Amino acid sequence: MEKVKKTKTQKAISADKIAEAYREQILTSGKVPASVFTFCKSIGITESDFYQHFASFEAIEKSIWTNLIESTRKRIETDADYQAFGAREKILTFYFSLIEALKTDRSFILYQLKGWKQPLMPVFLKGFKTSFDEWINSVLNAGKVSGEVANRPLLDKRYDVLFWMHFMFILQFWTHDDSANFEKTDAAIEKSVNLAFDLIGKGVLDNALDFGKFLYRNARN
Repeated sequence: MEKVKKTKTQKAISADKIAEAYREQILTSGKVPASVFTFCKSIGITESDFYQHFASFEAIEKSIWTNLIESTRKRIETDADYQAFGAREKILTFYFSLIEALKTDRSFILYQLKGWKQPLMPVFLKGFKTSFDEWINSVLNAGKVSGEVANRPLLDKRYDVLFWMHFMFILQFWTHDDSANFEKTDAAIEKSVNLAFDLIGKGVLDNALDFGKFLYRNARN
């Protein structure tokens, strides 16, 4: 790997360059660098250069995932068509766009998710989850206003938790998908999002809840 050298006329190394070098070292060696010192020496920068951007390797990993979702959000949210979509279409667009972004870095993503089991959440996903929660709540709140998402006391306050679990399912499904161009993942996204909206939209679940209330009231008479 070509070393990143800094001269008197060269600008300080960027956070993106450090993250890129970190990814390359992991994928070529199959392990995290032994220390910040050895990592910096291998790419021709000082520890001071490193610590201007990151406090640890863990911080690099968090930034990689946060940048993935932030860039995906920026790309779709600046699209006029996306702004005109309903909640279901916005969620489908987000998932499809994010999976496309993950494809470009699949080897590193698979390395990081190796051995991961639900429901535990990897530490490097914390920043990602913060952005995800912000995005999904904005979509669901708009869906409640439009009537696409049902307002249900107590239950609707947990929709974001259900969608985070849903995303974890999609992510794990993708890591095991061996179909061409990950077509099975696309199908899983579409089918599971449609099922989710059958549950959180006005319809079958509301009827079931109403019937349950009816049975409860009449059982007391």
